[in-house]
Amino acid sequence: MTTTPARTPRTTAPAGTTDRATTADGPRRRLSARVRILLWLLFVMAVALASVATTTRSFLQRDVDDRINGLLTQEAGEFANFERRGFDPETGRPFTAPDRLLRVFLERQYADPDEELIGLVARRSGGPAQIIQPRDVPVALPLHRDPDARRRIFDSPDPTGVLHRPEGEIRWAKVTVAPAGGTPEAAFVVAFHPEREVARVDEVFRVLLAISGVALLLTTGIGWAVAGRILQPVRLVRTAAAQLTEQDLTRRIPVRGRDDIAALAETFNAMLDRLERAFAAQRQFVDDAGHELRTPITIVRGHLELMGDDPAEREETVRLVTDELDRMSRIVEDLLLLAKAERPDFVTPEPVQLAELTADVYVKARTLGERDWQLTDIADREAELDPQRITQAMVQLAQNAVQHTTVGQTIRIGSRAEGHRIELYVADSGPGVRPQDRELIFERFRRGTARRGARGSGAGLGLSIVKAIAEGHGGRIRLYDTEGGGATFVLTLD
Repeated sequence: MTTTPARTPRTTAPAGTTDRATTADGPRRRLSARVRILLWLLFVMAVALASVATTTRSFLQRDVDDRINGLLTQEAGEFANFERRGFDPETGRPFTAPDRLLRVFLERQYADPDEELIGLVARRSGGPAQIIQPRDVPVALPLHRDPDARRRIFDSPDPTGVLHRPEGEIRWAKVTVAPAGGTPEAAFVVAFHPEREVARVDEVFRVLLAISGVALLLTTGIGWAVAGRILQPVRLVRTAAAQLTEQDLTRRIPVRGRDDIAALAETFNAMLDRLERAFAAQRQFVDDAGHELRTPITIVRGHLELMGDDPAEREETVRLVTDELDRMSRIVEDLLLLAKAERPDFVTPEPVQLAELTADVYVKARTLGERDWQLTDIADREAELDPQRITQAMVQLAQNAVQHTTVGQTIRIGSRAEGHRIELYVADSGPGVRPQDRELIFERFRRGTARRGARGSGAGLGLSIVKAIAEGHGGRIRLYDTEGGGATFVLTLD
């Protein structure tokens, strides 16, 4: 015989704290579901807010780049158009001198903030001379004050570019003025300093990060409260599971709402219902077996203790002991069948022809005793039921009728169908059942007083088995008085 180690009840940790799980290396802290949900929520929120801020900054930066490129292209296009179509206001003719062209054009322009419009004219002595608008640009080192930068732009073969300097980058575009096939004599340069535009984008980015931080703080508080409210039924499930014992399976979880948590509580309550029924069936099986087997065991022991050496006495004792052992075997089989009735596979429905089933039951019942057996009604239709269990129930009813009738008395067997309802019945012409015994006879080990007699040697489990089979099919067993005297048992399946 093996024994199982005793289990100590587990206590639950308060909401929002960490649990301790014991391992081979000692206690290990475990985050609660509430904390894990909050951490995942914060992680997702942080990633989402960072993505929004980064994407917004990228869009703003691209907008700045597009605007600067558009401004450079526009200014360069205006100068190129003026070079092709413009006239010198003093002569009324096209420009012949590059410096005159640049000066007249620049006098008619007004640069935007952070923008420089510069004219560069080649000189034999070295770097290009410059012609600028009479205005300053609010930057650390404007282009018109940086000879090296002007020279690099003038000598560049590219029409546009970016000049990187320690004081800040310059984005520029130029239009060269040169005779056909000759070297450039002059160039118009439009330069833009993007530091302040970039600074505004960075400021927006920092504001978004600050807002995201505040949103994360608010999310932390709200998420903590919401997670606690959502997980409250889960904590109730956990508490109820920790407090369950074999002696107390009556605790249930209150179900509120119609969400997944409510469905979890309903499922847990249904599991507790099944456990309670299973334990009740187990206890009832043990109680019934102990109660009913005690008598035959006492009889067997008494006969064996009093058995003498006389062969006839020994033969009679063996016969009585064998009879009691057979009775105990039948009781155990009936109790096991009733215990199995709680299982979902107790019945296995299948399509069955009622006419064929009724005829089979009638043929089997006729062998139970010399009675006036009559097959009165036959339902000619198909039904979903377990033919073996239904046959077992009907034969048990027929056996019960045989026990309470005498030779030659009538026992009728039949089946009826009305809509979705199916009825199979066994009617006898015996003494009937007293009104006060109508519910009693379906209980285990109970028999009606009016029908108890010398022929009733059963343990009182037959009608309990019939009731279990009916309920396994979702039906019920009913009792009526037979016309002319007797009892009619009707197995009703809806």
